[in-house]
Amino acid sequence: MRPLTSVSVRALRRGTACLAALVTAVGVSAAVPAAGASASAGRMPSASVVTASDNAVSDSFSDTFADPSVIRGRDGWWYAYATSDPLRAGDAPGAMHMARTRDWSSWEYLGTVFDAGNRPSWATPTAGLWAPDIRYVAGRYVLYFTVTDTTLNPGDDSAIGVATAPTPAGPWTATSAPAVPPRPAPGGGFLWTFDPAGFTDADGQRYLYFGSYFGGLWVTRVSPDGLSPVGSATQVAVDNRYEGAYVVRHGDFYYLMGSAANCCAGPTTGYSVFAGRSRSPLGPFVDAEGTPLLTSRVGGTTVLTQNGNRFVGAGHHAVVTDAEGRDFIAYHAIDRTNPWLTTTFGINRRPMLLDRLDWVDGWPRTRAGAGPSDTPQPAPTLASGLGITPTDPSASGFRGLADGPADAVAGDTALVHGTASTTSSAPAGPLHVRLDHRGTEPLRVLLGRDPAVKITLDPRSRRLTAQVERDGTVRSSTTVLPALPTGAWRTLTVEATDDGLTAEVTESDLADVTARVRVAGDARPAAAPVRLSSSRAVVDNVVVNPAARDATALVPVPVAGALLEAEEFDDPSLAGFTWVRRNAAVTVSGGSLRWPVEGSDLVGGGNTASVLLHDTPGDGDWIAEARTTLDLGVDTVRNYQQVGLVAYEDDDDFARLSNVAIWNTRQTEFGRETAADPGAPDGPTSYGGAIIGTSAPTLWLRLAHHRNADGEHLYRAGTSRDGVHWTWGATWTFRAGTHPRIGLVAHGGASPAVTAEVDHLRFYASSWPADPGAG
Repeated sequence: MRPLTSVSVRALRRGTACLAALVTAVGVSAAVPAAGASASAGRMPSASVVTASDNAVSDSFSDTFADPSVIRGRDGWWYAYATSDPLRAGDAPGAMHMARTRDWSSWEYLGTVFDAGNRPSWATPTAGLWAPDIRYVAGRYVLYFTVTDTTLNPGDDSAIGVATAPTPAGPWTATSAPAVPPRPAPGGGFLWTFDPAGFTDADGQRYLYFGSYFGGLWVTRVSPDGLSPVGSATQVAVDNRYEGAYVVRHGDFYYLMGSAANCCAGPTTGYSVFAGRSRSPLGPFVDAEGTPLLTSRVGGTTVLTQNGNRFVGAGHHAVVTDAEGRDFIAYHAIDRTNPWLTTTFGINRRPMLLDRLDWVDGWPRTRAGAGPSDTPQPAPTLASGLGITPTDPSASGFRGLADGPADAVAGDTALVHGTASTTSSAPAGPLHVRLDHRGTEPLRVLLGRDPAVKITLDPRSRRLTAQVERDGTVRSSTTVLPALPTGAWRTLTVEATDDGLTAEVTESDLADVTARVRVAGDARPAAAPVRLSSSRAVVDNVVVNPAARDATALVPVPVAGALLEAEEFDDPSLAGFTWVRRNAAVTVSGGSLRWPVEGSDLVGGGNTASVLLHDTPGDGDWIAEARTTLDLGVDTVRNYQQVGLVAYEDDDDFARLSNVAIWNTRQTEFGRETAADPGAPDGPTSYGGAIIGTSAPTLWLRLAHHRNADGEHLYRAGTSRDGVHWTWGATWTFRAGTHPRIGLVAHGGASPAVTAEVDHLRFYASSWPADPGAG
């Protein structure tokens, strides 16, 4: 096992292992009139109103529901799956859990995926079954999962398992061999073959992503049934940085998202989600600044990280899309006030959370960068406008739509025989249409009058066509539609907006697009009924809604104002500073503080490293900034040499932002050490870290300070490689009644001998943005 922070991570996998103001602000559809109301008012009639969801969304049926994976079943429920921790304190572990909901508030627990009767035969009796990933593949449900130990080799030899089922609730049948077998590591042992995630591309090719810190993230092509690897695997992210891979296609890019840092350090868990994108599912993936995920100074654009409210360690996620086309991120996190499921340093309490996922400037950002919510938020909706009952489309909302054949998985279906139209008109404007289609009969979806919008789904000729007609001019686009087995369902999604017409076909409806066509230019349809046309097509889960709109800008971040105080290191006496454990080797010359990196640390019980402290400007809002230089090279192991800025209460209560070598990688870690039990501040300590930005030999570091209504000190970290453009990330809190000072450190390892430099320590006035956790 390799450490993932600047200290050895104890128990990496310990144990068994949010209204109205926000709705308007981000363009979410507001509450709408009851079914049957006139569409002439310019708002769409709806079967129901989007409900509010409070984090953690899994609280009603569990205390912990980690590593969640979610899919919308063909029966109109959301199904969620989780790793094998006990659901509640005192329960026995379960071999991966299943639950379902329609509103993300009321849940039905469905039991475990495996029991003694269907557990994989090649998993050892004590192996952990972790990190499920659910997909709908070629007409059946496929569940990938981690097996921590197999019967195939002596010692821990993790692998990826796979099971199939006719319904999302099972029954599940595991295959007789791993989907990805154990992989020997150079020098002995086995690479961590963890955290699978399936994906199907537009050409029908299936992929499986997997891996973790020891070995990195990899992808392999898999067979058409999704069960077997094909060819050689390709590495897509460097080792010692990412796990929990998840891939979606958005527009013309593939986005590889992964979780970084330690998942399970109780109140100091800094787990966060980052992304890179590529034009190919095989990579290479680069972040928003163009930094690859495979380089030693590893890249990654922040998707989700903690913001100073009660939730920390937000990560290992899935992405789902609702009936308005809005994306959501489901993930686990830890309540820092109640972090343990059992005893201190026992199983972490990691419930499932849910939040809106915005696409801002081409990148996925949780609540436009605000991070986890802890107040009511709009939940994903399965409902439709125009009075349509999605799960029984022939029952209401349509004329000319007949009852279809009953389906063992989907239940009631509808038959399009001729032309069916909605009983109400959809208003003019951006429109989102979604439906499930089964069989080989072609289907047309017709929207508006001028422009006239037509989408043709033709399984027989294997064509998906989108067409927009305006003022006698026709614009169209066609692509190949991958074949499916007889009886398999596919999902057709249509978005007609001022930006263009997009039609996509998926199997799982998890942003794994098997066919996509786009017609550029204004495609907003005129007010008219929505029509479906076919000789005999079977459809289900039909929804018509206004198209969701993402936030167009990120939420505000701390900004430096007037300079309050500056130490430019032109005084060798270091007047204004005080030492914790004076280091006589530290000198001042040429306007720089020069600090030979010490072979010592602050973490744990040693407390041997020196700290150079400075008083802060007070309890208001301000930013501390240091310009640091430390050439750590690349690729080589130099654990854990670092230079950093620290908010320091004492040796057992600090938050340290460092440029640090972690095995072969160079990272920017914002670590926290504090009491392991929030109710016992004088007890044993816990350490964990979050990642902010990209490493460089010269790096600017900032800590933005704020006090919340409870008197807690909040410190948010920012890094910059040029002193101009800043990446802001995670926030750590200190208890009310503490008085942290700001300090400098350079420690972690004396070999090779290297000297860190700090060119200045400055304090700026600042204003803290509105509480990002409140809405």
